[in-house]
Parts: sequence; structure tokens; C-alpha cells
Amino acid sequence: MGIPCDDFVLIRAPETPGDPTVVTVNCPDKTGLGCDLCRIILFFGLSVVRGDVSTDGKWCYLVFWVASRGGKAIRWSLLKKRLLGACPAATSASGLYNYYYRQQQEEMLLREQQPKVFLLKFCCYDRMGLLHDVTQVLCELELTIRRVKVSTTPDGRVMDLFFITDTRELLHTKKRKDETCEQLRSVLGDSMTSCDIELASEEIASCLQASPLLPPETTEEMFNLDLSIESPTGAHHPSSTTPSVTVDNSLSPSHTLVQVLCRDHKGLLYDIMRTLKDYKIQISYGRFYASYKGNCEIDLFIVQTDGKKIVDPSKQKELCDRLRMELFSPLRVTVVNRGPDTELLVANPVELSGKGRPLVFYDITLALKMLHTRVFLAEIGRHVIGDTEWEVYRVLLDDDCELSTARNKIVEGVTKMLMGWE
Repeated sequence: MGIPCDDFVLIRAPETPGDPTVVTVNCPDKTGLGCDLCRIILFFGLSVVRGDVSTDGKWCYLVFWVASRGGKAIRWSLLKKRLLGACPAATSASGLYNYYYRQQQEEMLLREQQPKVFLLKFCCYDRMGLLHDVTQVLCELELTIRRVKVSTTPDGRVMDLFFITDTRELLHTKKRKDETCEQLRSVLGDSMTSCDIELASEEIASCLQASPLLPPETTEEMFNLDLSIESPTGAHHPSSTTPSVTVDNSLSPSHTLVQVLCRDHKGLLYDIMRTLKDYKIQISYGRFYASYKGNCEIDLFIVQTDGKKIVDPSKQKELCDRLRMELFSPLRVTVVNRGPDTELLVANPVELSGKGRPLVFYDITLALKMLHTRVFLAEIGRHVIGDTEWEVYRVLLDDDCELSTARNKIVEGVTKMLMGWE
């Protein structure tokens, strides 16, 4: 008899106030499942302070000790629902993992990575923090921002165009559209003059891939980084050393041990998991621990897709270098001149599955709101730089940001918000 799907995910509240909540996932395994689960946990504003992962290649057992960043209220029932949605199904006959069904599930998930794109259009009067308030509403409604075009007229009117997808897949219904517009109106008040949501035509949706090329000097500064540089983002890095990533094949006859020592940051475990997922590496056993001092220790026993350890020195070095770079600078932040104007650029790598890091635009707009910096124009696009696809956020700032001191403050503020550093 099979295991009920609801039992795949259990969430246990802390016994003592201030302790982390324990999230347990016990379900059929698949390559990249840890990445998918960590991405959902990150989307809900949670930080993993400890984790244990084990699998026999067919069934896995994962435990995450999670805590809310900034005391944010968490919708635990919805989190469980989203985690369940990421778990592969089990056969009802024996409870063992059916590989044929697994293949069907993965093909279905690939198709689901191309959800319907809707165009949200609304007009209102500009004010400080407007873009973040709108972004917060969309995040709370589980609407994913794929691209945004925000423009401000000289008389203070704002025209916002958001290309969005719906996690609940209900945005085609009148009820869901009305709910979205009502939530926006409750935040914007009488300043909102119009709101409309429509299915984006193929011609309109194609502009998601039609963003202009990045300036060569920007590409050089943001993407060609050397780990010997103390601060790749231009902001003060809280650690004077780069992450340590080492491999060891002597401790296990069948697994390669990867050991990581690094500074903690928001989404750290997700960054590790997505890197391993892109390399199609399976974690057989893993342990993650973040200390109160902000340092992290990670031990991972891994195998390749053929079930064997990594013995090729060149592959070992490639994996270690990639992990070190992803942990040292998972997001790139800079401020550049765009003619007479000042532009903030933020880039984060996209998974091979096509998914980008969650809540990046939310954190950018929140940081700018806290810095009392107005946004004149904002765009989100994707660019292939080298062998990696990047999601690039381009934010044209108010004229008050021309001084270099102000620019450094913006880079530092945005970086700290994205990385969860205080």
C-alpha cells in the first residue's frame, strides 16, 4: 500500500519560542529535488539554519530547520502545499518509486515551466516606495514577475506593465483578476486610476526574450570576476576570505565528499543545490549547519549521474571553482552611467530548468524604498553571458543619485538586502 501524499511533508512548530521550525520531506527522490525545495523555502522568506539530507537513489529523507527572516508571518499551510507540489509521486501498488512514472513527472514539470504569461497594466500617481508596494502585493498573491516596464511621466504619473505568471494557475478567471486589482487598489488607494489584466499574446510575450544587449563595459565589470577581488559587488564584503570548497574521495568507497566552509547569506543552501542540479549531481547524504556567528559548514556525499564518484581531477576542480564563485558572489550588483542618468543593475544566474532566483525584484525595490530612492524606469530581461543565462534587473534611478557616495550607498544597501546581511 502506498504512502499518502500528504505525509510526504510534515511541518513541526518549535517547542520553544525563537527556535526554528522543522520541515521534514520524506518522498520519492529525483535529481534536483533539494534545489526545488530550497527555492520554495526561500520564496516564503525562510532561512535554513540547519539541514540533513539522505537518499538511496529512490527514496529521500530531508529535514530543514527554518527560521523567518525579519519576523515575517509565514503561511505554513500554503508552504506545505507548495512543497508537496514539488515532490514526485509514488506508486500506489508498492510504495516504491516507479521510474517510468518518474520520467512522466519530469516531462510534465518541464512543460509546466512554460506557464501562461499575463500582462498586468495599471496607471497611478507616483510616490516613494510605490514599486515595492506593488511588488509585495504580487508576491503575496503568488504572482511571479517575469518582466516589468515601469515609466514615470514629468507630471508624476506612472504607467506600469508587469508580465506575470500565476503559481495558482487561476489568473484566467475573473475572480482571480478582480482579487489582484482589488489588492492593488487597497494598497495604492485613489492614486490608482486604472487596472487591467489580459493574457499576453505570443507576440507580446516574445518580448520577454527581446531585451537590449548589455553595454560591454557592464558585462566586463559584472560577470568577469576574480575570486581574489575582495568585494565583487562594490560593497563591503562581510568576510575577508573566499569560501573554501574541497573534495575528498578517501572517506567513502562509493561517494565523493564535498566540504564547504563559507559565510552565510540568504539562499545559501539554494545556491549550492541549484549548482549541483545544473551539474546533474545526486546528493546521497548531506549535512548543513549555520552558526550564530554567521559561518556555515556543509558536508555533501555526492555521485554523478552514472552513480559513481568524481575521480577526474579536472571535473573536481571545475565543480569546486563553480561552487566557490556561486557562494562568493551569487548575485552581481553595480551602478553605472546611462547617458546623463544613473542605472542600477542586478544579475542572478538562471537554473538550466529556466527558473530564476525568487524575490530578487522584491528585495531590490525594498532596499531602494529604505534608501528613499525613487525609480524612474525598471526592466527585467534575460541574457546569455558565456555559458550561463542571467536574469538582469535594470533600474533607472532618480536624478538625485549622481554623486559617487550615493551610488556606493545604493550598491551596499541593495547587496545587503539581497544577501540578508545586516
